[in-house]
Amino acid sequence: MERIVVKFGGSSLADAGQFRKVKAIIEADQRRKIVVVSAPGKRHPDDEKITDLLYRCHKLAAAGGDFSKLLAIIRQRFAEIATDLALASPVPSALDELRTQLTAGCDADFAASRGEYCCALLMAAYLGAEMIDPGLSVAIGGDGSVRPETYENLGKLLADHAKTYVMAGFYGYDGSKSQRPVKTFSRGGSDISGAIAARAAHAALYENWTDTSGILIADPRLIYDPKVIGEISFAEVREMAYMGASVFHDEAILPVREAGIAIRIRNTNRPNDPGTLITPKLSAHALARTEIAGIAGKQGFSMISVAKTMLHHQAGIAYRLLGALLEHGISFEHCPSSIDSISVIVETEQLAGKEEAVVKTIRRVIEPDSLVVEHNLALLAVVGEGMSSTAGISGKVFTALGKNGVNVRIINQGASEINIIIGVAAEDYEKAVLAIYMAFTG
Repeated sequence: MERIVVKFGGSSLADAGQFRKVKAIIEADQRRKIVVVSAPGKRHPDDEKITDLLYRCHKLAAAGGDFSKLLAIIRQRFAEIATDLALASPVPSALDELRTQLTAGCDADFAASRGEYCCALLMAAYLGAEMIDPGLSVAIGGDGSVRPETYENLGKLLADHAKTYVMAGFYGYDGSKSQRPVKTFSRGGSDISGAIAARAAHAALYENWTDTSGILIADPRLIYDPKVIGEISFAEVREMAYMGASVFHDEAILPVREAGIAIRIRNTNRPNDPGTLITPKLSAHALARTEIAGIAGKQGFSMISVAKTMLHHQAGIAYRLLGALLEHGISFEHCPSSIDSISVIVETEQLAGKEEAVVKTIRRVIEPDSLVVEHNLALLAVVGEGMSSTAGISGKVFTALGKNGVNVRIINQGASEINIIIGVAAEDYEKAVLAIYMAFTG
């Protein structure tokens, strides 16, 4: 029987009521045999995540302070869940061990990992499942990447298709050190753990359960109740994430993308919602259903524009311009050009304290006729794999912006033709997003 890996985020595990929802979801599909859990999240806006409490515990312990009150709060959180579910909890002994390790000077990674570890112990007890400790099987390199041996190690532990497994997310062991100490991924790393488990188990699907019903076409802070994207490709998600959209942990896509395993984003609190399918290749239906996949954007950019007569005849001009940025440790986002000018867009914060020196270097290596630095810019990306084969997308975008009085400062499109990058003044950013959204969904 094919299997589905299900990963539940912190909001899906915040209390006993959420645990019950998780169990109902798992029991609704017998293919959901591998469960990956985060640490319990906030129960209400003023609450604290277990992981944040654990980091605070470690900080106090490292400073020689008294962390007992914080540890007692963590202990109480898990005890309340266990009591409400009528479980004989295995968590107290794990927290006793954590106290010992904190006193002995354990590192922050070990302390933070105990939230997922304890949650997995509790969930395994609740489901009658086998608990998998990734600290024994998930090898993380010194650069934070997943080491190849992980998939063989974990695959052996997940081999029995008749069993239900519960694996802690967010951490593994440091494969670059002989002692193999616990090592965490970056925050949000339980998404990575779920993808690793899906690849190791050769799963048919990776379901990521959270508190939203999928990926939204646009930022809900800018657009009221934006539509959910039904299907989106890995490439489209990557483009949207790069441009600031809160879509899916970028590193979590890699393990399943390489294995060709699709991801479905689902809502624990609304399990009947179809969510968003993230797939290696869009179906014909998805390509036909809409002209774009989504809109994403970020503010806080600056543009350095250099003009010089016959610029296009000067060999290595881009090399010299980008080399001037490299000399000052500045990376660039885009580099549009024309016959007599070339511009480079960078994050404004990278220029802080360096702008005068950067300008001086560019003047020295290029000797431009003019050089202008423009601040307070925002970049928008209109993303969609079907754009390259659909006539009129660009016209629709720029017509919408023009009708709403948005002046376009930058236009750029990558060779893949999967997105159109638009630069506008920061004060026009929200208006631009709304105009484009309404043009394609209104």
